[in-house]
Amino acid sequence: MKQRVNHILLKGVQIYADDQIINDGYIKIKDQNILEIGSVNELSNIESFHVIEIPAHFKAVPGFIDVHIHGVAGADTMDATKEALDTMVAALPKEGTTSFLATTMTQEGKQIENALINAGQYIEEHQANGQAEILGLHLEGPFVNAKMAGAQPIQHIIEPDLALFKEWQKLTNGHIKLVTLAPEQPGGLDMIRYLKANGIVASLGHTDATYNEVCEAIGAGANHVTHLFNQMKGLHHREPGVVGAAFLHNELKAEIIVDGVHVRPEMVNLAFKQKKSDGLILITDSMRAKCLKNGQYDLGGQEVTVKDGKAVLVDGTLAGSILKLGQAVKNIISYTDCSLDEAIEMASVNPAKQLNIYDRKGSLTVGKDADIVILDENMEVYMTLCRGAIAFKKEEI
Repeated sequence: MKQRVNHILLKGVQIYADDQIINDGYIKIKDQNILEIGSVNELSNIESFHVIEIPAHFKAVPGFIDVHIHGVAGADTMDATKEALDTMVAALPKEGTTSFLATTMTQEGKQIENALINAGQYIEEHQANGQAEILGLHLEGPFVNAKMAGAQPIQHIIEPDLALFKEWQKLTNGHIKLVTLAPEQPGGLDMIRYLKANGIVASLGHTDATYNEVCEAIGAGANHVTHLFNQMKGLHHREPGVVGAAFLHNELKAEIIVDGVHVRPEMVNLAFKQKKSDGLILITDSMRAKCLKNGQYDLGGQEVTVKDGKAVLVDGTLAGSILKLGQAVKNIISYTDCSLDEAIEMASVNPAKQLNIYDRKGSLTVGKDADIVILDENMEVYMTLCRGAIAFKKEEI
């Protein structure tokens, strides 16, 4: 019988399934879904499958989901071209990312609109198995606080404008899934209420909100924090700020950039001890220089210098990261001594649940999309499958 490439059998690998770890396991994939998971000694009916033998000490984990990424490999969501998104969906599986939210940034309105329209069209017309899936858009700004602009261009920051947001959401055909905003700004709470009512994640970020203002935002429906610690009111014993609110309120899932640059390892450990593995979401917040050499790059029309793992504006402000999500998984284990299971929860399970797509992504479960990452003995990405098709495989040395 002729083998069908859309029938794949991964055999011999250690599997991190949603409720157990299976040694010497197998995963059957039919078309783009997981058909069967089990132990090799129970395996049968393999005639129609293309068998891929995996070393027993390698690990199969669910594909990583990046809810905050601007760019990679020279491309950026704000380029507003099909070619830029083609580059991103092809490059990201190399780091274990199988799906993501294409993230915009504060910019002149027309530029944001172009990026939103382009991504919305791409999602509907150009998605393909064997590449990372764009799950929707993350609108980071322009509804933020200029006091906490970071690398968001201050001249384009505006107050939360619900009418404008509705217009932008219409342009994307409903594909904006997460919005970063400052709740203390005029109109902030109204926008959060609207987002909540329409199934869109309202995230607190680039904000100078007090603890009490964050509590109001939670009451309005906010349930997410954009890059914890970075560009927000920090923890103080008389003003707990956004960080204190994130630590104390389980309603808030907190993104965190675990590159050792944006957040010191000890503070990552503190956040993990406070929020636990079910309260954090690993992100990259990466820009176009990821996977490229040191040098000068562009971010929202601003010059960024990348050197030795750090991306900064001319004044030294951090300008996104060049972090790979697979590396973030390794780092969180190193910084916190958490288990791989807990790291998977932060990289795969939590983002899927937050985006309300856990019925099809986020864990290795029969019936879900076959988004699978194979990690080698050094926890490096060896192979990535996106919806049942091989998107990346490390070349044999």
